[in-house]
Amino acid sequence: MTVDLSPVQEYYKDKTIFITGASGFMGKVLLEKLLYSCHSLKEVIIICRPKRGKTPETRLEEMFKLPIFQRIKDERPHMLKKVTIYQGDVTFDLLGLSGDSLKHVTENTNIVFHMAATLKLEGNLRDAVDMNLLGTRRALNVAKQMKQLEAFIHLSTAFCNCDQEVMYEKVYDFPHKPEDLMRLAEWMDVKTLDAITPDLLKPHPNTYTYSKRLAELLVRDHYESMPVIIARPSIVTPAIFEPLPGWVDNMNGPTGVLIGAGKGVIRSMICNGELKSEVIPVDIAINGLILLPYHSSLSEKRPLQIPVYNLTVEDEKKRTWKWIMEVGRDLGLKYPFEVGLWYPDGNITTSKFYHTLCSILFMWLPAYLIDFLLLIFGQRRFMIRVQTKIAVGLEVLQFFTTRNWDFKSTHFEQIYKELGAADRKIFRINTDDVDDYEYMKGSILGGRQYVMKEPLTSLPKSRIQLRFMYVLDRICKTCILSGLAYWVCLKLGIVDLVRNGFLASK
Repeated sequence: MTVDLSPVQEYYKDKTIFITGASGFMGKVLLEKLLYSCHSLKEVIIICRPKRGKTPETRLEEMFKLPIFQRIKDERPHMLKKVTIYQGDVTFDLLGLSGDSLKHVTENTNIVFHMAATLKLEGNLRDAVDMNLLGTRRALNVAKQMKQLEAFIHLSTAFCNCDQEVMYEKVYDFPHKPEDLMRLAEWMDVKTLDAITPDLLKPHPNTYTYSKRLAELLVRDHYESMPVIIARPSIVTPAIFEPLPGWVDNMNGPTGVLIGAGKGVIRSMICNGELKSEVIPVDIAINGLILLPYHSSLSEKRPLQIPVYNLTVEDEKKRTWKWIMEVGRDLGLKYPFEVGLWYPDGNITTSKFYHTLCSILFMWLPAYLIDFLLLIFGQRRFMIRVQTKIAVGLEVLQFFTTRNWDFKSTHFEQIYKELGAADRKIFRINTDDVDDYEYMKGSILGGRQYVMKEPLTSLPKSRIQLRFMYVLDRICKTCILSGLAYWVCLKLGIVDLVRNGFLASK
């Protein structure tokens, strides 16, 4: 039976796709979407390293057992056979490929999606350079050998040019050269490199955005000889529609904050609630990535500058951080997580003093108390370690939640304008008709089900636990604040004044 293909589907017909980072959050969604919607493609090649004693083949089998691949199993099970996996790693020369595997990749690949990266914002510079910068150079070196290459999509981040007041869809120059930093990371020991990292990073807040910026320069330098394209998504959040509403598999960014707050672990964070959030649902970002090679193929003339796309949602759909946190808190009370450590009653503030006070009273003090009780009962302590990680994560995240970001996404918006009706439906990149409240609800439930592995059937029990936590929270807060007030009054002599007045009245 002949199946009518949309223009984008027709473009991908008989194509071979090569993906790095297919085991990551965005990588999984990209793989699933290509298999499901671009079902006439020839092959998808992915690389994966062994992990925890599991071979790449075993890891792929386990990946296919995830709920996001269920619709493919139900509707197009034959597509799973179009996936070829090779043992590989972006930290190895030629991505760890050799012999027949390298030959197969270089002779058949049409499109490359280079998505492998370390996302640790607080990670050390050596690791960031090895994965994000050297890893990109290794991927480019393999792509140079590809005889049928049509597009090399480099996944960057919208925040890599944080020193710019307005971020246009172009590559910005930087005083540091990628080659110099790669050489520096190769010969300098880790201790010395860590010591000079703060000076190297300026004005970047972390090694992730810094290494990603230099990687863009590296990719740009290959534009004359290769069909390279740069994609810059903003903060990637759970899916709206595909492959499942609310799908997410990590605690990065806002998802981690909502889960941490819902569990009662995060009680305060520094954030300017009046600023608009810069987030994009993963399915919208992935659809945008898939459209880039197709859109590039329509150009009659090769652009003078490397094509760059800021993958962001429409300005009118950008909600404030205050709205996100308030709605997230309300939904967290309606759909509570299992066994929360405390009642979810956190807040956001721009005051470092107030944040520090709340952190000490409602985050660090309970953490020490819980670990002390665990020590008494001979159990393994963990709260101080968890709280330390949270504190580091919140400190890194506040750079993005206390600044106004102005991304211009003209090129990305142009893609939507030029799409036909069929492709607009299959590869959705417009969110005008999305109900933001329902999306937040899906994100909370997605974090609950897919990250915390808590089934919806446990909601009634969780609501009972939440009521108990509420009573306990109010009792403890009353005791703490009463004790604090008494101490202040004692220091100011108010207690003695009241006591003497009481005695005098007798």
